[in-house]
Amino acid sequence: MPIDREVLEAVREMEEHDLRRLFMLTRARLERRGHEFPDLGSDVKIRTQMVRCGKASCSTCPHGPYVYAYWSEDGRQRSKYLGRYDDLPEESGLDT
Repeated sequence: MPIDREVLEAVREMEEHDLRRLFMLTRARLERRGHEFPDLGSDVKIRTQMVRCGKASCSTCPHGPYVYAYWSEDGRQRSKYLGRYDDLPEESGLDT
């Protein structure tokens, strides 16, 4: 089920304090449903990357930049999509 555009816009406009509260609520609900979160310790690397969509007719590839978190888990490299770089707050401290 797609997330309503109004909800997404409201999240984009939230201040850091409210985003942290939303994150804690969301994480708690998911953990109650059995979802496990990797420990995002110091070995997590955050980076931006441009992504090709794979459509032969696309004249604007690559798209992005998009932000991903990378870490190792059980001997395998894992990644998690974090969002568009433009949508992240400037104080995120992310290097491009």
